[in-house]
Parts: sequence; structure tokens; C-alpha cells
Amino acid sequence: MNQPKQPTNTSALATLVMVFFFWGFIAASNSIFIPFCKTHFNLNQFQSQLIGSAFYTAYFVGSLVLFIFSNLRGYDVLNKIGYKKGIIYGLWISVVGALLMIPSANANSFPALLGSFFIVGLGFSLQQTAAQPFAILLGDLSTGSHRLNLGGSVNSLGTTLGPLIVSFFLFGTPAAKNVVVTVTNINVLYLIVAGVFAAVAIFFALSKKLPHGKNDEKFEKAGKASSSLLMMTLLIGAIIVVGQLTEVPKLFLLTITLVSVIGVLFYSNKSAMAGGGDGWGAMKYQQLIYGMIGIFVYVGVEVTIDNNFGALLKTPGYLTDTGLDESKISKYVSLYWGSLMIGRWTGAISVFNLKGMLRKVLMVIVPFIAFAVVLGVNQLNGNDVSDLFGYSAWVLVAIAAFFFGQEKPVKTLVTVAVLATAAMLIGVFAHGILSVYAFMAGGLFCSVMWPCIFALGISGLGKYTSQGSAFLIMMILGGAVIPPLQGAIGDRASIGMHNSYLLAAACFACLALLALKLKSVLKAQGLDFDEQMSSGH
Repeated sequence: MNQPKQPTNTSALATLVMVFFFWGFIAASNSIFIPFCKTHFNLNQFQSQLIGSAFYTAYFVGSLVLFIFSNLRGYDVLNKIGYKKGIIYGLWISVVGALLMIPSANANSFPALLGSFFIVGLGFSLQQTAAQPFAILLGDLSTGSHRLNLGGSVNSLGTTLGPLIVSFFLFGTPAAKNVVVTVTNINVLYLIVAGVFAAVAIFFALSKKLPHGKNDEKFEKAGKASSSLLMMTLLIGAIIVVGQLTEVPKLFLLTITLVSVIGVLFYSNKSAMAGGGDGWGAMKYQQLIYGMIGIFVYVGVEVTIDNNFGALLKTPGYLTDTGLDESKISKYVSLYWGSLMIGRWTGAISVFNLKGMLRKVLMVIVPFIAFAVVLGVNQLNGNDVSDLFGYSAWVLVAIAAFFFGQEKPVKTLVTVAVLATAAMLIGVFAHGILSVYAFMAGGLFCSVMWPCIFALGISGLGKYTSQGSAFLIMMILGGAVIPPLQGAIGDRASIGMHNSYLLAAACFACLALLALKLKSVLKAQGLDFDEQMSSGH
């Protein structure tokens, strides 16, 4: 007997989608705030990247604290309070962080600003952990992926508009000359951000008809995995303390951090396999370990391309003889994040199960519609977009890559990772707008990486799938490590910001190798998604 489908709670979904929008808005707008802070506080490139580090470290810390506390209690704390309350609490935490930006800016304190960004990120961590399953519960389970894809598409719109809106508040219109940014600009911006977060939190709290959002999944304890992740945290904390109290080169310390994260993950998996997996939970699966490394590298390279982009554009002789003015950076940053929107809108076509020629036509048309949206919002913002038209050639390359990948996770991931590696190398060895196009194209190829890595990483985990998903989200930590590593490389006079993008090329090459390794590990377990899709299963 067929059960009637549960109708979608449209009003709640519309409000939840606004939360998705602001995740993208804040994350992408950091790339405008970073060059401003670098100039305002007289920072080097490594120091300026600490903004992103504070923000993305909060994701890791928030997720880890929630997991450890749940492990100690023996039940999922977030599931206990409900996803609805989890989102509300997360929003209020972000309100506090946004409001703290104002006294931090008034005090002209960069450390205080970092603390404020960390608190905003903590709120985002709780929101993101709760909002994804909550979106699925706001309607029939069979259409849950549709709502998540809608949220992802709106998130990408936020990443496109964020740099433009923040740039407007800081510098005014692109036509404005010699704008002096004052504390008032920052105060107004973050008062509005805090106000919107608070309004959404109040709406959720007053919406009596919203489900509380809970599931019946049994919480799987993993004490040894918890200890391992805590050890990773303590190692990173110790490295930070050494960096603050000594003159040990930051490049060396960041390299040690990178090695420590990967080393702890491999050590954990090896120990789990040697001991039969008892107490390790999802960490006993090799595909999860490779998936965690994949998410760490993917988020790191996605963020580092952008967060260091402003400094590169300001470099004399790169795009312009004197270096691009801060107020003119936003359109390039917007197109980088817009490139992710182009790819995600294209990927969303598969949700509608379209067949034949219509599907092929849409896969060509939709990317250019998204590209037109990015150009349009930049035009409305007063930016001259005539030098961006040539980027359409890279959009065509991405379309060809999506067709070639055939939605097979390994094939798609290898294809876009190899193309992204090539794009980074072109960007390093070219100059002017050709180089700018190549670096921005990284966004096109990053756009489909997250679902590929995530799907492969949690494959075959069975009852540990939910736990494995939480571990993968923790690896957003890569956004806190790789960008400052590139910043430290760029600070080396013998290397410079332009050549520092070789790190991005290395990251993408690593992702291509990880994709092949994931295929090998899964195939040994009888799982081969690419082959199954070719067979029509």
C-alpha cells in the first residue's frame, strides 16, 4: 500500500534556505575583508590568512566538541535537543560573533576580530550540522535531496553576492575614488548581518508548526576515534602555542600541522585495522580516512585560491602595472565563487531525472545562464564586466568535463582534479587576464568535488554512515591550514604570491590521486560506483 507523500513545509524551507545563503555570503566575503585587514592592520600575507583560519577552525572545534560530548553521554546531543533548536542556538551564537565584530573594530584589535570570526564560525558549525538533516525532514524523504540541492544552489548565490555586498559597504561603488574605510562601515555591515541572523532565529523559534527534527538512529560510540581526534586537536594547539611564543618559521610549523593531521588519520586507521576496529567506529574504514583527507585538501584548496587572490591581484605587474586597488577586487572574487555556482546549478539538473536531448541541452544552457547571472549582478553593482566575457571559454571546458565525467564519482573527480591542476599551472606561468581566468576556473572544477568525495568517503560504512558524515564535516579544518600555508609561502621574497599558487596545483594533483586510491579501496570491498552506473544500476 502506497503511503501518501508528506507535503513540503514551504515557508520553513524558504527561511532555512536563507541560512544556506548566509553560510556562503560570510565565507566568500572573507576574501574582501582579508586584503582590507592586511592593509588596515599592516599584516603580512600569512597573518591576514588567520581570518580564514579562525573561521574554519571553529567548524572543526564545534563539530568535535559536539561529537565528544555525545560520545561521553552515549547519545547524539543534537538529536536530543532537535535540529530546529540546534539551528536556533547556532544562529544566536553567530549573532553574538557578528555583534562582537563591532567593539573589535572600534578597538582596532585584530586578535579580537579573529575571536569574533571564530564565534561566528562556531555558530555556523552547529547550524550546518543541524540544517542538512532538518532540510530533509521538511517534506517527504524521497524529495529530501531536492531540498538539499536547492539549499546548495542558494548557498552558491550567497558566495557570488557576498564579495560584492561587502565591498560595497567597505568601499562604496567601484566608481568611487580614494575611499577611506572607517569603523562606521564595518559597524553598519555587521549590525545588518547580526540583525538578519536574529530575525531568522526568532522566526524559527516562533514557528510552532515546524517539526523539532529528530531521528531514531542509534548513536554509535567510538571512544578511540574520539581520543584520536582530540590528540589531533592538541597537536595543532601545541603548534599554535610554539608559533606564538617562539620565532620558529611559520612555514615550517604549518607544514608540520599538515603532516600531523594526515599522520593522525593514517595512524588511527592502522590501529583500528590491527585491533579489529573495536572502539574506532567509522575510522576503521579506509575509504573514510581517504575521504577525510580528500575533504581536508578540497576545502583547503577551494578557500586558499580565493583568500590569497586579493593579495595576488594587488601585486604590481600581475594584472596591472601598479596593482589592483582593493575596491576593484570584488568582481574577480565574485566570479570565482560564481564559478562554483555555475557548476552546482549544472549538477542540480540531474535532480529532475531528465533524459535525452533536453538534459544535454540544459547542461549547456544552464552554465551560461548562471554565468550571465554573475555578470549581471556585477554590472548592477557598477563593475565593468567587459574583461570577463572571455571567461566563457573556461565555462565550455567545464561543460565538456561534466559530460565526460558522466556523473560517475571517480571519473568526474579525476577529470576535474586534473583540469584544475592544469588551470593552476597555467595561472602560475601566465600573467594578466589569462592568468586570472585560469585561477578563477579553479572554482568551476571545485564545484562538483564535494559530493564526489563525500559519496565515496561514506560508501560501505553501513550503520556508521552518520558518524562518518560528521567526521568528514570536521575536515573543513583544511580551510584553516592550507590558506595560511600558501600565505607563508607567498611571503617568501624568493617565491612571491604568484608562484605560491603551485601549492594549489599540488593540492588538486593530490585529489586526483586520492580519487584513484578511493576507487581501489572500494573495489576491494566489492563497491564500484562508476562500473555500476555504466551497467545501469
